[in-house]
Amino acid sequence: MGHSHDHSHAHPEVTGKNLLISIGLNILITLAQIIGGFLSGSLSLLSDALHNLSDVISLVISYIANRLSKKDPSLNKTFGFKRAEIVAAFVNAATLIIVAVLLMVEAVKRFQEPQEIASGLVIWLALLAIAGNGFSVLLIKKDSKANMNMRSAYLHLITDMMASVAVLVGGLLMKYYEIYWVDSVLTFAIGVYLIVVGYDLLKSATHVLMLFTPADIALEDIAKGICKLEEVDNVHHVHVWQLNDKEIHLEAHVDFNKDISISEFDKIMSKIEEVTFHDFGITHINIQPEFGKCDSKDLVVPD
Repeated sequence: MGHSHDHSHAHPEVTGKNLLISIGLNILITLAQIIGGFLSGSLSLLSDALHNLSDVISLVISYIANRLSKKDPSLNKTFGFKRAEIVAAFVNAATLIIVAVLLMVEAVKRFQEPQEIASGLVIWLALLAIAGNGFSVLLIKKDSKANMNMRSAYLHLITDMMASVAVLVGGLLMKYYEIYWVDSVLTFAIGVYLIVVGYDLLKSATHVLMLFTPADIALEDIAKGICKLEEVDNVHHVHVWQLNDKEIHLEAHVDFNKDISISEFDKIMSKIEEVTFHDFGITHINIQPEFGKCDSKDLVVPD
């Protein structure tokens, strides 16, 4: 059986330094907002604090996953911890949705019984959160393009910054117009937005964890591309999946039109590697060579 893992995309190396700084900032913001929320009576401020707390947890998870993903493989962990960051993204997306639902339920209760709120404190703490989260967003913006784990942390931070902007607007409306029900409305709106962004990330992480074929890759196109090689007669029993954000794996059975030697197979493998890497971004292939074998020639075959 032939295999290869010589090809790889050029991905920037993600470090945990900026994550640690963001964790520290969010711990300070969370403590300030919890105290301020109770003192002012603002549900939107407390909801923002709860979201910030989920940020701290998500950033810690992301940091741990980032460190684990760099560990070398071993005899009982042949892929190492390469999927740790995908699991972290899944957990972070799920917590986003759970927090959002809790916020929305509490917002509905508070809307039915609006309470007077110390808007001045809400305004200053919202400004603090905007500044802190804005700085954190800038810190990990570049890393967020590298993998799904960092993207989940980035989403937590940027949505919390937007939530803090909403809290600030609410604080200003309460201070100058005494519209206290806006606190609940903004909280509910924040919750809806969190569900939308959380669901998208949860879907992407689930897609990878379930070994689904990447959305931008068509198995038929891969088979056609390989079959263009003059030595190849048929490609079947194909599996394509993502190990993580950086690595896409392919395994398949390939029928050759003559009984080739191992050295000939190695040469053809090099051609297959070029086709699959350059046309489909596949970084690791595992091919089972066949000649005249009577088995199912369907593209996808139940294992």
